[in-house]
This record gives sequence, C-alpha cells and structure tokens, in this order.
Amino acid sequence: MQNQEVFILAIESSCDDTAAAVLHNDKVLSNVVANQLIHNQYGGVVPELASRAHQQNIVPVIDAALRKANVQKEQLSAIAFTQGPGLMGSLLVGTSFSKSLSLALNVPLIAVNHMHAHILAHFIDEEGYDKPEFPFLALTISGGHTQIVKVNSFFDMEIIGETTDDAVGEAFDKSAKILGLPYPGGPLIDKYAKEGNPKAFPFTKPKVPGLDFSFSGLKTAILYFIQKNKQQNPNFIEENLNDICASIQHTIIEILMDKIKLAVKETGITQIAIGGGVSANSGIRNTLKETESKYGWKTFIPKFEYTTDNAAMIGIVGYQKYLSNRFETSAVVSKARIEF
Repeated sequence: MQNQEVFILAIESSCDDTAAAVLHNDKVLSNVVANQLIHNQYGGVVPELASRAHQQNIVPVIDAALRKANVQKEQLSAIAFTQGPGLMGSLLVGTSFSKSLSLALNVPLIAVNHMHAHILAHFIDEEGYDKPEFPFLALTISGGHTQIVKVNSFFDMEIIGETTDDAVGEAFDKSAKILGLPYPGGPLIDKYAKEGNPKAFPFTKPKVPGLDFSFSGLKTAILYFIQKNKQQNPNFIEENLNDICASIQHTIIEILMDKIKLAVKETGITQIAIGGGVSANSGIRNTLKETESKYGWKTFIPKFEYTTDNAAMIGIVGYQKYLSNRFETSAVVSKARIEF
C-alpha cells in the first residue's frame, strides 16, 4: 500500500481555528486555516462563538483546500478528522461534516487524536526537515497540554510526564494578562523577551517529583511579584516590560528543559521532538537546538505552520492510519477528553 496514490482530506476543528488540508501520501498539497478573531475582545476562547464560527467557515475552508491542492472530491481516498480532545461544540462541527462527506463520497472515515497529530506532524514530507526515528521523546506543549511522551511507533505512545495542574501555554497567557498584554499574550511575551535580560528577575521553579510539571505556583508567584512592585512603582511594568517577559520565559524554559534532561537520563533516548502551539516560541526552539552541541542530542523542531492547530498534522496521521486500515464507522463520536 505504500506505493499507491493516497489523497487524504483532513479536517481540524478542536478549538477556535477551522482548518482543512489535502495530502498526497505524506506530502502536503494544501493547508488552509481560518482564524477566529472574535475571541480577542473576550481575552480567551468563547466555546459557543467558536462552534458558530466553525459552522460558517468549514465549507469555504474545505473548498479552498481542495482548490489549492487541485484535487477533486472524487479523487479523495479518505476523510480524516479530529475526534478530540477539544471543545465539544467545535469538535462536533468537524466530526459531523466529516461523517457526512465520507458517506456521500463512499470513502473511509479516519478519527485522529489531536495530540498524536502534534507529535506525528514531524513525519510530513517537508524539504529541509528530518524525521525522527523510533523511539524518540516528544515534548507536547500547548494551551491545554504539557506532556513528555515516549513514542515507540506511529500507534504506540506512552505519556511519561505531564502537568499536574495548568499547561505551559496557560502559564504564558495568564502571565501576559497579569502584565496587561492583550490576548493571546504568549507570543507577545516571546516578542518582548528578545529585548530583555532573562536573569533580571529570578522566579522560583516549582519542585515536582519525577517527570511531571506544575505551573500554577509560578503564575501565582508572578502575580504577587507584579502586585508588590506596582505598589512601590506604578510604572514598574512599563519601565521593565522586556526584562519581566525575558525572566518569565527563561524560568518556563528552564522548567521544561530540566524535565527533558531527566527524561533523557531515565530512558536513554536522545532524540527529542517538540510539538503544539507553544513550540512556536523562539526561546524554546533556540534552547532546544542548543542541546544538540551541548548534550549530543538530535532535536526535531516542526515547521512553524505545523506548530499551531492545523489540518496537515491531522492528515499525516490519517495517511498512516489509512495504510494500516484503521477506519471508523459513522457511529464514531467526538470526545472533549480522549484516551491518549
């Protein structure tokens, strides 16, 4: 089956981006994303508004993906979609559309775990990007997840460390909110951190045993730090914004790297891949890349467009599942929480 012509239409609707992609085997022919800017005014994603926007966007986005790929619906081999995890209303839009289209075209239906897709995005055939060899360690970092995963094969993955409370993306966004930065604030912390001193303001790293993470205590420490300094100087944030952002980002990166170093020590695996929206952070990407010469690791950093939620990553999982006949019936359901 590896040699046959496989065209996968992939649909992603787990949160607030409506995305569709067309893959020819493991190559991406198109990868279209419609963002929902309406949430910016609320300082976070509003689930009801997200599902309504998906309903408006899904047909034009899929149409754009097919046209950009120059592929007809009749050429499709299968439909792959995000089953979960995510916002239930958003997932239902993508799932319902995928089921209907699969039935109408009489092609297989493939359900994809969103977090598996962030990891397996590294197997998209992209010029200039190497693919990891099994087994490897994956650090999945996003607004809702922080995990270290031991990846033994395409369909054999084991979570060996995860957050006990908040995800790293939330730590970035909530810190940005404390600083009065607009949503989404994580990218702004990254932007200002580039101009600041990462050791200007030391924050205590949480002591969590093993490979697990915790970020709620750090968020609280940042809140108290800002409140205390603003009492002494009302202009403290404005006068020190770059240094504050650099110090916050430096602490978060150190927390992540400490756990990855421990995971390498415990497993003996020195191939490290990152995925998820927070893997777009330049500080994390640069720090991980430095480990290649520092520790002799081999690191894999995805193309920027495959870090945030996108359908190409759903499509590459769909392709691998297609090759091994891992199909679903129309009875498949969306799952806000899904077994890893």
